[in-house]
Amino acid sequence: MKKIKIDIQRFLNFQKEKGGTAEGFNFKFLEYKPGFLKLEGEFSSKNLNPNKSVQGGQMNSMLDDVTSLLLIYESRGLSYPSSTNLHSIHHRPLSAGKVIAIAETIKIGRKIATIKGELFNEDGLLSTTLIHTAVVIKANLDIPDLN
Repeated sequence: MKKIKIDIQRFLNFQKEKGGTAEGFNFKFLEYKPGFLKLEGEFSSKNLNPNKSVQGGQMNSMLDDVTSLLLIYESRGLSYPSSTNLHSIHHRPLSAGKVIAIAETIKIGRKIATIKGELFNEDGLLSTTLIHTAVVIKANLDIPDLN
């Protein structure tokens, strides 16, 4: 399990440095198994709307990153998702702080991928569900130190 954690950390670092939004989410690896990725993330005061809850687009952005990361990781950096649809349902508001973000493969074909993402609040309650559909683009992301 330690090798997987180190390996995934390379992808998290790459996304943080190259992905823009992931920089502010402070992702930490929790669990991986084929078709499943679980990370801890964090929303800061910069992610809040005037009502002091996390803005829905910020929740979508985090889940876009996590679901994309699962596809990128499982392809070893040789595929990248070009989103065609992000469909979200917001079940309850989130406050600034730590959350659990989960990505699960629904179907990955040769050209189209569909991945489900979920955010859970600090009490373990489901806050957001996202269905991410993307065109799978061949890529070589040149992620450092991959063997």
